[in-house]
Amino acid sequence: MEITSLKKYKGSTYEVELDCERKIYLHIDIIADYGLKTGLNIERDQLRKIIYASNFRRAYQYALYCLDYRDYSAEEIFQKLVEKYKNENLCLEAVKKLARAGLIDDRRYAERLARKLVSSKKYGYHRAKREMRLKGLRDDTVNEALAQYSSEFAENLAELLNTKHYRLLTDKSDKKSIEKVKSALVRYGYGFDEINRAVKEYFVNAEQSEE
Repeated sequence: MEITSLKKYKGSTYEVELDCERKIYLHIDIIADYGLKTGLNIERDQLRKIIYASNFRRAYQYALYCLDYRDYSAEEIFQKLVEKYKNENLCLEAVKKLARAGLIDDRRYAERLARKLVSSKKYGYHRAKREMRLKGLRDDTVNEALAQYSSEFAENLAELLNTKHYRLLTDKSDKKSIEKVKSALVRYGYGFDEINRAVKEYFVNAEQSEE
């Protein structure tokens, strides 16, 4: 196949027309990398490589665009690329390149996400872990990130009782209100045992403060 026309299309993109009346649109970097010019003959295998390189570049640049707005786990950005470009192998190679460049790092991402979920949102271990797994993070990465918050979970639980639910905890014989609070804390990701223990301590402390 011969390149019969090569002209600027828009921005850094060029229109390349082949003698088979096929047109492809390539970034100027791809044009330069493969030495493309009018009159050049290209084998079919070479054309496939050029198109793959062009698509890879587009996928990688799109990933960089996405990362400008927020962090992603490797699995998240992979799924986002596959949704747009369909080629799993190409998208996987783009993700690997991002990782090699340090632009995505699941451990770093997990640490930041854990801090947000535990320190800011006050989620319990189970809710935090569930949210992190939804981001495509592996269990070992999640567990490692959450391990440093083992003592903070109890502190957050006590804080929620004292600041968010105290209006329902005025009477320890009011089982209906207490169960309502416990249900809310379960949704926050705390376990039944730790909730029962925290509620018991809450009333003990409340009684002591009244004495």
